[in-house]
Amino acid sequence: MASPAAMRDGEWQQAERFLDHLAHVRRLSVHTVVSYRRDLTCLAEFCAKEKISRWSDLRNHHLRRYAAKSHGGGLNPSSVQRRLSGARSFLKYLVKEGTIELNPAVGVSAPRAARRLPTTLDVDQMASLLKIDGDDAVTVRDRAMLELLYSSGLRLGELTGLDLADVDLSDGVVRVTGKGRRTRLVPVGRQAREALKRWLRLRANLADVEKAAFFIGVRGERISPRSVQARVNHWAKRSGLGLRVHPHLFRHSFATHVLESSGDLRGVQEMLGHTNISTTQIYTHLDFQHLAQVYDKAHPRARRRRKG
Repeated sequence: MASPAAMRDGEWQQAERFLDHLAHVRRLSVHTVVSYRRDLTCLAEFCAKEKISRWSDLRNHHLRRYAAKSHGGGLNPSSVQRRLSGARSFLKYLVKEGTIELNPAVGVSAPRAARRLPTTLDVDQMASLLKIDGDDAVTVRDRAMLELLYSSGLRLGELTGLDLADVDLSDGVVRVTGKGRRTRLVPVGRQAREALKRWLRLRANLADVEKAAFFIGVRGERISPRSVQARVNHWAKRSGLGLRVHPHLFRHSFATHVLESSGDLRGVQEMLGHTNISTTQIYTHLDFQHLAQVYDKAHPRARRRRKG
């Protein structure tokens, strides 16, 4: 990719080396690297407007203006924070490389965003969604995928990336490769194990012996994330829930239901593969929201008086 206007080629080559580092050393996903590229391009375009031609000329006040202009241009606080995070990571890389002495993005923050709580299904809604009847290979596979998403809280990419060697049904665990290529072991519930066993019996007739993928499509290749999304949408419509259902909704529901039952925040953090417990804590807000609704309905001092 050519360097953005007013950014010296040598300077942009440093950005390219950083992106290569993300892809091949840190082994981040293609989607994540593309996002970093987009963020660095935005930063370089800002530098061009400010007549800054070297990364080493960036100062703390420049990054604050960058954040303010991004927000003033219509970006929401979370998007501004993502841009700053991309810039901060890149500049930290330049410090390690000895290109700059200090990271000017340190201490620069985005406007505070209102935290949106994730949508979840309750236990009855999830049971209705997972009531999938049929013995054909596609139906058996879909039941196994949906059961595993809910049983173990997998991300979509983690589900489609599973290999046969990652699934140990005798011990009831799956080895998951998550963000940053970090691996973790996650337990699999009884009903999900039964669904996976049924799928394995049929999978043997659909895939070549050398195929490693656990979930495959009708042509015998590893199933794609888009296909999983389509199948989830299919069964959501069949269930009659009348809600928009996507694969990540299973993960949110898994975390909420386990936390409601156990109260073990650290355990949920480990199963979800969150590096920071603050990410997991959002589910405590959902739990409190549920308790508040129960209180409002049950407590005599909370119920509204009936008009009479």
